[in-house]
Amino acid sequence: MKILIVNGGPRKGNTWLLTEKAKEMLKALDPAILFREVQLSQLGLPFCTGCSSCFRKGPGTCPHHEAIQPVMDLLEECDGVIFSVPCYQGHLPGILKNLTDHMAFLLHRPRYFTKKALVISTTGGIGARGATKALAAVLSGWGFNRCYQLPVAALSWNAYRPTEKDLGKTHAVTERFYRDLRSGKMHVPGFGVLIPFNLFQAMCAGNSGGEYPTEDNRFWPQYLGMSYAPGIPLTPARKLFGRLIFLLGKKLAKSMVVTYRK
Repeated sequence: MKILIVNGGPRKGNTWLLTEKAKEMLKALDPAILFREVQLSQLGLPFCTGCSSCFRKGPGTCPHHEAIQPVMDLLEECDGVIFSVPCYQGHLPGILKNLTDHMAFLLHRPRYFTKKALVISTTGGIGARGATKALAAVLSGWGFNRCYQLPVAALSWNAYRPTEKDLGKTHAVTERFYRDLRSGKMHVPGFGVLIPFNLFQAMCAGNSGGEYPTEDNRFWPQYLGMSYAPGIPLTPARKLFGRLIFLLGKKLAKSMVVTYRK
């Protein structure tokens, strides 16, 4: 089993300390786990310029492709990901938000359908849950099958010492994450995930994009007729829901074309 740990903060503070505790717990559960780490603060990733090239022509045309692609490759290679997300004003730290901005095209062309994540955040007071929810929503849009959240009120700015309660909560969530990874089970996606999948498919599949063709137009034909990615289970109700969204998308496509004209 391969687990990637991404430090989404600019330093190794309270949240990283708790992340290391989770790593120790995983090692105790399975000494054979192979861990890789990414320290975003060391990537030197420039700010996303909003050029939309990743949307229009693919991520390989991003001006910062050489910094982004290694992270995407590690995400592809792992079985699960732990995101260490310090809480900055109830949201993501700037360097992590910058990474998600660079990969925003995945909301239009999701790919990590078999991946599962554990999102860890601590805060001096309140807001950790807002940070974990924000990233979990992004990861679901990228295709992640399940996102576990571990928000903790550390009640400390620089000298956090996890309490027995914090450690107990960490162990419980971490073990659920591990057991789920180990099982290989794929979970039924939520209705909110099915909306963009079927909407973009209907609006882009079979549509050349007219005057402004995009990578979306080349991506979606592979899923034509599918309510979601192959290998991911769907209930009859979700299949029907996906089909209805697809038909809505086909109707919208008659008067709308997805473009990123600059």
